[in-house]
Amino acid sequence: MSELTMLEPTVAVQTAIRSRLLDQAYVMALVPRDNVRADRIRPDKTPAVLIGNGTTVLHGDDYTAQRAAWVYLDIHIWTLDQGQDATKEIAFAVCNALDSKSKLQIEGGYCDHFKVTRAVYPRDPDPRFGHGVLSVEALIRWIV
Repeated sequence: MSELTMLEPTVAVQTAIRSRLLDQAYVMALVPRDNVRADRIRPDKTPAVLIGNGTTVLHGDDYTAQRAAWVYLDIHIWTLDQGQDATKEIAFAVCNALDSKSKLQIEGGYCDHFKVTRAVYPRDPDPRFGHGVLSVEALIRWIV
């Protein structure tokens, strides 16, 4: 692996999360494939799973020319005219998909730790929308 093949850490984790979700039939039964994407605004098409931009905390390097970073981001689940229970059902399916025993596959690197750390369901100003937020953390590394 070289630094030329490693994506920016938040983009690498977003891409890996999207790939994992698209591979799970039970998630795809609840959310159309095109509605699972990296984005941060309330979607015009629902139901949707939007993987937020996130934050990268760089850990520097070590003697083996590895770089490491913690990535923190939120995954937003949106529904329209389906009620908050539908939002929670999708959020739970996403959580189950991400809690898989297999490691998250990071393009150009490795994911040594991945965890869903929190689920919240804030009220949207428009009561027709259901909204859920899953917070995740990942420790990734790559060779330079």
